Amino acid sequence: MPATALYTHNRREEVSEAEWCTRVDLAAAYRLVALFGWDDLVFTHISARVPGREGEFLINPYGFMFEEITASCLVKVDDRGVKLEDTPFEVNPAGFTIHSAVHAARHDAGCVLHTHSLNGVAVSAQPDGVRPLSQHSIFVLSSLGYHDYEGVALRDDEKPRLVQDLGDKTHLMLRNHGLLTVGRTVADAFLAMYFFETACTIQVRALAGGGEWLGIDAAIVATARQQAAQATRGLGAQLAWPGLLRRLDRRLPGYDA
Repeated sequence: MPATALYTHNRREEVSEAEWCTRVDLAAAYRLVALFGWDDLVFTHISARVPGREGEFLINPYGFMFEEITASCLVKVDDRGVKLEDTPFEVNPAGFTIHSAVHAARHDAGCVLHTHSLNGVAVSAQPDGVRPLSQHSIFVLSSLGYHDYEGVALRDDEKPRLVQDLGDKTHLMLRNHGLLTVGRTVADAFLAMYFFETACTIQVRALAGGGEWLGIDAAIVATARQQAAQATRGLGAQLAWPGLLRRLDRRLPGYDA
């Protein structure tokens, strides 16, 4: 059964143009996570700030598969997790704990993306975390924090430690748990996660071969942000995002409903 059959109410005319654009991008990010194989059934989350609305966020309806998410079915909540619109769906309490903490501490974080991918969790369980093994890894290592596992994220008292470990960084490895990225836009958070997930996948494969590994010099890692800006001509995630949406239009259309 497609998502449009699960939830037929279209919110296009009920929200601002800016909110609708954010809803479409966020729904696209959910489907891209599914398309890239980073999803974990109905678990993990991506959240986005509602433009122009302080303390209001969009997050997935708990129970939907990521490939089923549409712009209209996303749930709008406040900073306490209270639903702000009429919807039959709830949100994952663990998801809101993590995302509300990051959004409250990082006003530059328009989007927060969290995964439980196999390769991400595998590297999160390795003592050294992300190693400088690939070109992908240098962009992660240039802005990476670590947060120790404290059980399922349900307690508010974990929030200060999580945001302290994230600091002003773009990537956060949740030990024995998964990966998290933040971005000014949904596209920024997604591209950051693409490099995070790819770096972890390469690392798992490289170490599985056994023997020694060839690392990248720390001086090269230190200039990764400048290299990224130059490589993308200053466009960052916006260079790849339109193409990703076209891929979705071919393979998983309907996210913009």
